[in-house]
Amino acid sequence: MTVSRRPRTAALVLAITASLGAAAWLPQAVAAPRAPAAAQALIPYEEFTLPNGLRVVVHTDRKAPIVAVNIWYHVGSKDEPGGRSGFAHLFEHLMFNGSENHQGEYFEPFELVGATDMNGTTWLDRTNYFQNVPTTALDMALWMESDRMGHLLGAIDQKTLDEQRGVVQNEKRQGENQPYGQADDEIYRALYPKGHPYHHSTIGSMNDLDAASLEDVKQWFRAWYGPNNAVLVLAGDIDLATAKEKVARYFGDIPAGPTLERVQAGPVKRQASRATMTDKVPQARIYRAWSVADYGNADLDRLTLLSQVLGGSKSSRLDRRLVFDEKLVDKVSTYVQPFELASTFYVTADVKQGVDPAKVEAILDEEIARLLAEGPTAAELQQAQTVIKAQVVRGVERIGGFGGKADALAECAVYTGNPGCYRDSLATLERATASEVQQAGRSWLGNGSHTLVVLPGERTVLEEEPSPTPAPFVLPKPDPKFKAAKATVDRSTGVPMPDSFPELKFPALERATLGNGTRVILARRDAVPVVQFSYEFKGGFAADLGRKLGTSSFTMSMLDEGAGALDALEFANRAESLGAALGAGASLDGGNAYLSALKENLDPSLDLFADMLRQPRFEQKEIDRVRATWIAGIAQEKARPNGAAQRVLPPLLYGAGHPYAIPFSGTGTEASIASLTRDDLAAFHRQWVRPDDATLIVVGDTTLAEVVPLLEKHFGDWKAEGEAAAAAAIPAVQRPAKPTVYLIDQPGAVQATILAGQVVPSTKDAQTIKFDFANSVLGGEFSSRLNMNLREDKHWAYGAYSFASGALGQRPWMAFAPVQIDKTAESLAELDREVREYASGKTPPTAAEVAKIQATEIRSLPGAYETGRAVMGTIGGLVRYDRPDDYVFRRKAEIESLTVDQVKQAAATLDPDKLVWVVVGDLKQVEQPVRALGLGEVKVVDADGKPVAVKK
Repeated sequence: MTVSRRPRTAALVLAITASLGAAAWLPQAVAAPRAPAAAQALIPYEEFTLPNGLRVVVHTDRKAPIVAVNIWYHVGSKDEPGGRSGFAHLFEHLMFNGSENHQGEYFEPFELVGATDMNGTTWLDRTNYFQNVPTTALDMALWMESDRMGHLLGAIDQKTLDEQRGVVQNEKRQGENQPYGQADDEIYRALYPKGHPYHHSTIGSMNDLDAASLEDVKQWFRAWYGPNNAVLVLAGDIDLATAKEKVARYFGDIPAGPTLERVQAGPVKRQASRATMTDKVPQARIYRAWSVADYGNADLDRLTLLSQVLGGSKSSRLDRRLVFDEKLVDKVSTYVQPFELASTFYVTADVKQGVDPAKVEAILDEEIARLLAEGPTAAELQQAQTVIKAQVVRGVERIGGFGGKADALAECAVYTGNPGCYRDSLATLERATASEVQQAGRSWLGNGSHTLVVLPGERTVLEEEPSPTPAPFVLPKPDPKFKAAKATVDRSTGVPMPDSFPELKFPALERATLGNGTRVILARRDAVPVVQFSYEFKGGFAADLGRKLGTSSFTMSMLDEGAGALDALEFANRAESLGAALGAGASLDGGNAYLSALKENLDPSLDLFADMLRQPRFEQKEIDRVRATWIAGIAQEKARPNGAAQRVLPPLLYGAGHPYAIPFSGTGTEASIASLTRDDLAAFHRQWVRPDDATLIVVGDTTLAEVVPLLEKHFGDWKAEGEAAAAAAIPAVQRPAKPTVYLIDQPGAVQATILAGQVVPSTKDAQTIKFDFANSVLGGEFSSRLNMNLREDKHWAYGAYSFASGALGQRPWMAFAPVQIDKTAESLAELDREVREYASGKTPPTAAEVAKIQATEIRSLPGAYETGRAVMGTIGGLVRYDRPDDYVFRRKAEIESLTVDQVKQAAATLDPDKLVWVVVGDLKQVEQPVRALGLGEVKVVDADGKPVAVKK
C-alpha cells in the first residue's frame, strides 16, 4: 500500500530483477541473450478477454503450490486532472478497506489463508494489487478482487475516507521526512512543465487530499476501476481452462466502466535547467535527469545499456573516474525509470564532504559527452548485455510480488497491449550495436537535462503549488460492445474460504565434508540454472568486542575489493563477465560470503569465489577509498530518523562493554573506522574467515557428485592460519529499573520516529516460537494491534509494528512508529498503553487473534520456499542456531499446537515498566509534550547517544 518508487528499466528487467532488491536496474552477468525464441520460452503465457472487457493473462509454473494474482488498473497519477492530485493513490488505500460483501480489513482473509507478497502500489501510469496464495485459496482471492472491483462504493463512507486520507498524508510526511526526501518532487516539477501529466507527484498535494469529497472519490472509482480498464494476470500453479472458468465466474457479471480518452503527452524537449535546495543532509547530492523515450520504445532498451556502461556498476565509467581515480564522490549511479508516456534517465552522485559539487558536475559533463561522442567499446557493450541476461536468469524464479513474472506480463499488457513485449525488449538488448546505443544517447541525453543539487543546511520546505478548482467530472456511458454476464455467485454467503491447504515441502538436505574441514549442506533446486553458495562463518558484530567497532563488517565488505591477481576493478569486471554475483557481509553473531553462479560458468565462478575468500588483497588505496565512503555512510545513517534511533537504542539496552552494545547496522563509528588499519583487517580475516568449523550452504541446480569435486578443487587445500579466535561470551543483562525516554533532535522534522526497546531471551531459547507468536499478535502483522491503532484507527502513522531480531544472546525487541509530529506524545501514550495492557493480561490475546496468526504462519509455509534464496536463508538459520534439519516441520507443529494461554504467558515476557524509548523529532515541537506524559525520565542525546545539554 504505497507509492511505487523503485527504479525500473524495460518490462523485462523490471519484472525480472526486483527480486534482488537492486537500487538501480541492476547487475550480475553472463553472455547476452541468444534469441527471442529463448525469451519466448522464458515466460510462456496464454490469454483471453471476458465480454465485459477484462483481459486475463495466464502463466503456468508448477514448482510450488501457489498462484500469483496480479491485477493492474490502467490509471495512475498522470490521469488526475488539476485539483485532484493524489486521487489514484488515495483510492489504492480505500480499496484495502473492505467492500460491500466483506466488511473489514481487506488483508484479513488473506492472512487466514497464508498469502505472501501481498500489497498494492500506485505510480504515474497504473495502480496494481497483488498477492500469492495457496492454490486452494484461489477462489477466495478472485472473490475478494472481484468484490472490490464490482462492489466497492457502498463500503466507502466519510469515516473511511477520512481515515485513509490521514494515512496517505502520513505516508507523504514519512517520505518527505527522509534526507533528500523532496528531491523527486522538485525534479518532476522542473523536468515536466505545468500541464504535463507527470508534473505533479503521485502522492499528491495536502490541499487536494484535504479537498477530496466523498462524491469526488466515488466518481473517480466509477471512471477508472471497471473490468475494461484492467489486466488480470494469474501465474503459477494454474492452467488456462481453470483460469477461464474461475475468472468468468467471479468477474464476468461486473459491468464495464466508461472508456475515457487517454492523456496525450510524451517526452519533453527542453532547455537545460538547474536548481539548488538545502536540507538536513550530511553531504551534497547531485541529481541530473532527462526526459527520454516512452515505454516500449527500443531506444529505452538502448539507454538501459548506456546507463550500465556509464554508471551501472563498480567498473562503469563514472565509478572508475569519480570513485576510484579522483575520489570525489562516495557513490554515483545511473538508471532509467520507464513510464508509459515518457521515461526518466537519472544520474546521481553523493559528493564527498569538502569537495566542490561544481567540480563533480564538470566531470559528469565530460564523461557523458565522451560516451556520446565515442560510444561504448565492444567490451563494455558485451558486459552490459551480459549483466542483463544473468539478471533475467535469476529473476524468473519468482512468479509474483514486486517484479515477479506476473508483474512483467501485466506491465507489458497495460502499457503496450502486448503481454509479451519483454521479448521485443530482450531482442533489442541482444542485438544492440555500439553505434545504436551511442545514437540513442545522442538523441536523448543532449541538451535538456535538469540538475538539482541538494546541499547541507536548513531544511527547505518545497511549497505546494496552488491547486486549481477541479472541473466537473462528467463520465460518458460505457461502450455498448462490452457485455456483463448474469451473476452466478451468491455474495451474501461471504468470502469462500478453502477447507484444505497444500502440505509444507522443504528440500532434503544432503551433506558432505571437505578436506579443509568445512561442512557442506546441499539443497537441490532446478527451477533455474543457477547455483548459490553461502560460506557461513562465526564472528559477526559481536566479535568487534575488544576491537575497533565496525571491524567485522568492514573486513567482510573488503573481500571483493580485489583478490588474488585482480585489483578491485578487475575483480568486478571478471565477476560480471561470468554472470557471477559475489560479496560478503556480517551480522550480529556471524558473517558470510556468498556466490550466485550461473550453471554454465560454475567452475570459473568458484575459482573467483575462492580467491575472494582465500586471497583478499586489502590494498591500502582501496581501504582508504572504502573507508571514506563508509564514514560518509555513517553520517547518512545518522541523518535518517530510523537509522539514528537504531544506532542509539542497542547500547542503551545492553550497556557499555557488552558485545551487542553497538549500532545494529554494524557500521561502527566515524572514529573507529578512521582508525582501522590493514593489519586490523588481516587479523580479523585470519581469525574468523577460515574453513575449519565453517559451513558452506549450496542451493541450486547441482548435485553433491558434481559440486563437491569442484569445491575440493578450489577450497580443499585451504588451511586455516593460526588459532581461531574464541567467540565472545554474550553475558546476560538486566533490564533497566525504570523506563527512560531519550530524545534526539531533528530540527524541521514533519514526523517523529518512536522506538521502544527491551531485551528478551535468545533465539535459542525454548520459548522463542511462543514469544515470536505473541509479538505477531501485538505488532508483527499488518492487522496487528499497534498498526490497527495508530494507522487504521487514529491515522497518526503510516505504519506501526514490532519485531525481535535473531541473536545468540538476549534478543533486542523493538516497537516502532513514525508518527505525525503533532501527535508524538499521544502516540507514545498509545504505544505504552498497548504494550502495558497486552503484557499485563488486561487485554490478553484472543482466541481469534491466535487462530488468525496460526493460520497465517502455517498456511504461508508451502509458498515460503519458492526461491532458492528463501531456502538458503532458512538453512542459514539452522546453522547459526544449531537447529535440526527438520526444524521447519517442528516449528509448524509447535505453532499448530499453541494455545491462547501459552501466547498470553509469552506476552508477559515484556515488561512495560522497563522499556527504553527513543524519539527522533523536532524538539521544539515534541520535547515538552513528551515530558508532560510522565512516561519516565527524559534525556536529550545526539545521534551518537551522547548527552546534550538542555537549554533552559
